[in-house]
Amino acid sequence: MGFVKTQEEIDRYYGFAVREFPGAKMLGIMYETEPEIIARLLPPPLEPAAEPWALSYISHFPDTNLGPGYKESALFVRCQYKGEVGNYCLEMPLDGPDDRIYNGRDIYGFPKKDGSISLERNGDRVEGWAERHGVRFVTISTQLTMKMDEPPLKVGPTFLFKFMPAASLKPGFDGPVLLVRQRTEIEYKEFEMGSGQITFEESIHDPWYEVRCKNPIASYFFTGITRMQPGEVVGEADPEVFLPYSFSRTDWGFDK
Repeated sequence: MGFVKTQEEIDRYYGFAVREFPGAKMLGIMYETEPEIIARLLPPPLEPAAEPWALSYISHFPDTNLGPGYKESALFVRCQYKGEVGNYCLEMPLDGPDDRIYNGRDIYGFPKKDGSISLERNGDRVEGWAERHGVRFVTISTQLTMKMDEPPLKVGPTFLFKFMPAASLKPGFDGPVLLVRQRTEIEYKEFEMGSGQITFEESIHDPWYEVRCKNPIASYFFTGITRMQPGEVVGEADPEVFLPYSFSRTDWGFDK
């Protein structure tokens, strides 16, 4: 296990093309927001879907087939690309080992950051929150009322962007801005739905409050096995147009 990997080590690594998370627990909420908010936040060539929906979750992955588990939160907005409806990930804080951040960010393009995350269930009530820089910028709570075999709605793939900021420190990128499509499959052990809400606290580093909740649509909690499938590059973004959207994984710490 040195700086230069052996062929055996390389073969073993790429043998884990499917990232598996046994014993996963997830609290999520889908809600309606304003169409103009989604239109403003989507980088071209992504376009708004017919439904002005957002999706957020708090999860605990106690184990993975790549190493130790972690907790995670994420915020998505509904979108479409060439007629396929899916979700664009705005931000994904992670509470756990650093390599869990690099794996998702460098390979797929998930906008991951480190953070503090909590997920607790007491009876039929579930609550989770995410916090960074002393600000608890999102809290999700749900009162579960019914059990189902599986969710009533399939959310579709996730769309992400992979890019490398310019080494010259001039505006732009070294190389193309790649649009990635990635799908996750879930084997449900238990799936429950209920009445939920999502609240935000303003944060300059994590402005989730911009995607305000107009109306909760559905809230859920499940346990099961999550399997992240390999992604694929399906397009490119115009680098100049994409630049203002490219800082979701960066904290602007130069203001003193």
